Amino acid sequence: MSEKISPSKRQSIHGQWSSRLAFILAVSGSAVGLGNIWKFPYITGVNGGGAFVLVYLLCILAIGFPIMISEIMLGRRGRRNPITSMELLGREETGSGVWKFVGVIGLVAGFLILSFYSVIAGWTLNYFILASKGTFSGLLPQDVNQVFDNLNQSFSTQLIFHTIFMAVTILIIAKGIRQGLERVVKILMPALFLILMMLLFYVISEGNISEGFAFMFKPDFTKIDGSSVLAAMGHAFFTLSLGMGCVVAYGAYLPKQESIFKTTFAIIFCDTLIALVAGLVVFSIVFDNNLDPSQIAGAGLIFKTLPLAFGQMPSGVFFGSIFFILLGFAALTSAISLLEPSVAWMIERKNLSRQLSAIIMGSIIWALGLLTVLSGNELSNFTFWKGTLFDNFDHLATNILLPTSGFLFTVFAGWFMSKKSSSDELDINRKFQYKIWRFLARYVAPIAVLIIFLNAIGIY
Repeated sequence: MSEKISPSKRQSIHGQWSSRLAFILAVSGSAVGLGNIWKFPYITGVNGGGAFVLVYLLCILAIGFPIMISEIMLGRRGRRNPITSMELLGREETGSGVWKFVGVIGLVAGFLILSFYSVIAGWTLNYFILASKGTFSGLLPQDVNQVFDNLNQSFSTQLIFHTIFMAVTILIIAKGIRQGLERVVKILMPALFLILMMLLFYVISEGNISEGFAFMFKPDFTKIDGSSVLAAMGHAFFTLSLGMGCVVAYGAYLPKQESIFKTTFAIIFCDTLIALVAGLVVFSIVFDNNLDPSQIAGAGLIFKTLPLAFGQMPSGVFFGSIFFILLGFAALTSAISLLEPSVAWMIERKNLSRQLSAIIMGSIIWALGLLTVLSGNELSNFTFWKGTLFDNFDHLATNILLPTSGFLFTVFAGWFMSKKSSSDELDINRKFQYKIWRFLARYVAPIAVLIIFLNAIGIY
């Protein structure tokens, strides 16, 4: 395909964000997902606390910063969905449309991730109801474990909440950029931050904040080794929703006059701040209830350890309820960013309405999510390669597709996009910042992502 419109005059057919703040909230919402709350605290704790945080922050600046700038720049330059933007830019910069497959890889990754992400988000909705009813009050560890096992083994319960969550996500996307995406993130992101602050004030007054702080931030450099650095590199990449097409899609709606450098720093600051505060809250609650921090990885943290803590603490019904609402908000802001790229592609490619495109793409993802629902019950014994169907979706998307697309997005921006084109988007007047980005995007970030990829598939 070809498009004769000058890149500087190209506009998105979907509209634009009303302000830089709206864009920052939207991309921050995409980045601030369940992983910030259940994964970051755990990997920080087991990898040296404050020492790991320092390494992680360096990785955010050296890897996350240049890749996010690259993806926003590509999105704004192309002004289309990730696939079409990469095809347009590929033809303009290299004379080849083969670069569209980079967008395809990112879009497929986001598609797969949302299919199982919606199921997990449905669990948080179910746990909000359980917490608000006082289900966890006074339960023993084995009882809390049984509650989670019952949910995982129940096809009908997971189906109901998976369906509710996807329906809400589809409805938001169907409303468009201003009336849907922007309006929702302007409500959910401040609400998410407010709830997190409520939990922080609670643990300061009632929880074991001193031990939680020490566990999260006291440096223990004896725990820092090669695997710790790899963990920091990997999380710096994944926590910012890079490689999924989300940032490229959102970048397509960013007004030309807005600074990509400033918005990227603001997004990274918000994402990192929320991750650190969430970790402090989680570990303060864990230590206050004399629970074992080594047993809080992944689903065990959210659906077993913390419900046990809420069941033992004063006002546990209230704080347990708002905690799961916090998770639901975080999941929703990420989910809408995962659905948007495929819907934008459907609108542009098939010339369908936004409403119909959202229903079609959302329904396909919902149907694919049924395989994740079945992985915990009827198809739990159907295993291959990395395990259940859910395990394989997770591994394929996060360990193979995301690093591949993230690597190629950055290589294209740093090596194949002309200096004239990239400087036009990034403002050549900011020479120092531009030179830093270009060096990181050409040398540091691609090598780091390649190492992450090789490590994930067991080669490095």
